[in-house]
Amino acid sequence: MTDHPTGDPVQTPERPLSTADLAGTGRAEREERDTSATDERSSPLFPGDQAEGLRQRWQDVQAGFVDEPRRAVEQADELVAGAMKTLAESFAEERARLEHQWDRGEDVSTEDLRVALQRYREFFSRLLAI
Repeated sequence: MTDHPTGDPVQTPERPLSTADLAGTGRAEREERDTSATDERSSPLFPGDQAEGLRQRWQDVQAGFVDEPRRAVEQADELVAGAMKTLAESFAEERARLEHQWDRGEDVSTEDLRVALQRYREFFSRLLAI
């Protein structure tokens, strides 16, 4: 606790305030969201080799910041744009596969649809993670 300029004691947070704190989200809700966010992140967005390649490229970008900060930011932008493009293509291919089955009059199994929706949900949760 610290003293307010008026001399009244003020409770200080144990950690810096987050956006959730400012939005009025309670601790239990934050913990529940944090747990579900962790669960959502269990499914990788990129295959292992591809993810490792992206991690390595990111480390190279960061290492280059010291000598050429502007170039490092340009490379970071290119890396993120490329990763986003790859993800968009992956989702488009999955959607096209499902639509192709529908166009041929084939029933798409509920399991295939569940997996597709789950993948969208996981990705969307990651986009909104704080």
